[in-house]
Amino acid sequence: MSITSSAPAIAQDDKFTTERISWLQRWSDKLLSFRLTRPDGFRFTPGQFARLGHVLDDGSMVWRAYSMVSAPWDEHLEFYSIVVPDGQFTSRLARLGEGDRVLLERKATGFFTADRLPDGEQLWLLATGTGLAPYLSILQQEDVWQRFAHIVLVHCVREGVELAYRDEIAALRDHPLHGDAYGHKLQYLPVVTREAVPGALSGRIPAMLADGSLAAAAGLVISPEASRFMICGNPRMVMDTYRQLQQQGCRLARLAAPGQVVLENGW
Repeated sequence: MSITSSAPAIAQDDKFTTERISWLQRWSDKLLSFRLTRPDGFRFTPGQFARLGHVLDDGSMVWRAYSMVSAPWDEHLEFYSIVVPDGQFTSRLARLGEGDRVLLERKATGFFTADRLPDGEQLWLLATGTGLAPYLSILQQEDVWQRFAHIVLVHCVREGVELAYRDEIAALRDHPLHGDAYGHKLQYLPVVTREAVPGALSGRIPAMLADGSLAAAAGLVISPEASRFMICGNPRMVMDTYRQLQQQGCRLARLAAPGQVVLENGW
């Protein structure tokens, strides 16, 4: 997932490393995943992002922020990206392959982490598009599975081909760290808005929260007392979903005031 970010034209070389693409998968002509070599000492909390960069032909640099897909102990760093036509960063990224180089800032950052939410009965992970990325890392944390009785991963896309990582999501139920004890807690609800796909819901996440169809699909009852939400994806979905949850009695989690919702715009 790429997060809206700005950066100076030139960065100092003590702030970034040059890493190699070790693996790349193209889900469609607009979506790809890739892994970078991981430098010694690079640490992150699941849900955080790293800034990746390219040197342009004129010698300037362009940077974009991407949430980690990988687990914090993986030897690589994996990312999930949309390709923006004529995008200064992603159009160049789409032309790269294994062995090519990408700049990586040395320090991960961000506050879209599960530890910002108080314990509850339900954890809802709501995503559109590449907003799925941080959840794949967050679901590698054993304490997340311990803290909640139900975990519902909702991934909303326009077309079925965009439902990436379905095999990896299914495998989480049998993960060696928690599969036997906690794997049954996970529900995966794919949502496709522009075509009918077997096994997928249809509709926008805010609307399905409003009419109760999302909760019904999971067999749960949403309430401020029981439910916790993470929201990640395009800015309109994030804002509309948060407004709907506010109407249902939920509020934003802040450092000084615990709440039911954390959110991040990914685009």
